[in-house]
Amino acid sequence: MIWCRFQSDNGPRFAVVEGEEAFPIYGSPFGVYQIEGPARLLSELRLLPPCVPTTFFCAGLNYRGHVERARGQGHVEVATPKRPEVGYRANSALIGSGEQIIRPADYPHALEAEGELVVVIGRSLRHADRDDAGRGIFGWTVGNDVTARTWQRDDRTLWRSKNSDTFKPMGPFIVTDMDPLTSTTAISVNGKEQATFETGDMIFDPLDYICAISRYITLSPGDIVWMGTDTTAEFLPGDTVDVAISGVGTLTNPVTQEDHL
Repeated sequence: MIWCRFQSDNGPRFAVVEGEEAFPIYGSPFGVYQIEGPARLLSELRLLPPCVPTTFFCAGLNYRGHVERARGQGHVEVATPKRPEVGYRANSALIGSGEQIIRPADYPHALEAEGELVVVIGRSLRHADRDDAGRGIFGWTVGNDVTARTWQRDDRTLWRSKNSDTFKPMGPFIVTDMDPLTSTTAISVNGKEQATFETGDMIFDPLDYICAISRYITLSPGDIVWMGTDTTAEFLPGDTVDVAISGVGTLTNPVTQEDHL
């Protein structure tokens, strides 16, 4: 099944996607729901992030290629993780597919796109084992972990470099009943592919992260875990960035410049 979330005249709505149409629902995809109202053309909808989590979790370094590139750039202290490293991001940075990524007025450098598989949690999980974790996954979506790399070197908590408004595009859909670990992730700028990698070539898989998080923190329906990236691509205002994960979808965002401090 494929889900989207869109802006209706009465506020955000979930919908079931079939082909080029969206069928709005009454209720929640994480609980009881029913189809309500006529189908809408996807092309006519303003798509929102397909869910808004209570907590936005993210993987640290989770691909060996990313570790090796960091070392190649002189960060010799970067080590391959020996356990899932969990971080957090700001819900306020989330935007949907089609919305603008805005480069802050006082950041003159290129931004970097990090294409990531996103796990969407479907049920409450605490002390989950791998079987529980698998049953607790509702579906999958696509994320672009936009990064201001120069700021990242100066911000010990990554507060600006990772969490500035619009820096976390996500969507366009949540796809259920599939195995994205056999997929390929590609990052394109202005229609030209800049980077590609095997989505499942992770150091720790989604179940490892769910088990690690739920050992200490309760995961709730709609929570998300971004699974890290293997490579990045630079972009500037005026560009359009696509992150595509085969079988999951293509997240597309134009880029603009903030016009004042």
